[in-house]
Amino acid sequence: MSHPIMFDEKDPLLARVRELALAFPGAGEKISHGRPFFHTKTAFAVYGGTVKETGRSFPRSLILKPDASEREALLQDARTYHPAYMGPSGWIGFDLESATVDWDEVAELLDMSFRVTAPARLVHELDAR
Repeated sequence: MSHPIMFDEKDPLLARVRELALAFPGAGEKISHGRPFFHTKTAFAVYGGTVKETGRSFPRSLILKPDASEREALLQDARTYHPAYMGPSGWIGFDLESATVDWDEVAELLDMSFRVTAPARLVHELDAR
């Protein structure tokens, strides 16, 4: 069964996220479960998510895999949530609509998630830039 598309291709937030995410070495984008997944060997960011317990949707958010030492601190931020399906594996959701977006902060979160999930050779390539 195919999942319905759950994003707007004309969304300016998605356009900026896409620009940042696809700048990482070896990064690509695919649509999975109706959402844009940014990946190398595996996903490092997903655009849009929901909270399993409540069903609340965050269509303009990022699901990211933080460094384990940063996860609890990030979950204390009012802009974050525990995303359905990926949350139990250590991922967090970061709402892009709850406050003015600090794109430097988003770039740092994407960088952290990339470093946690990408193959070592791509992390080395990033560091060599």
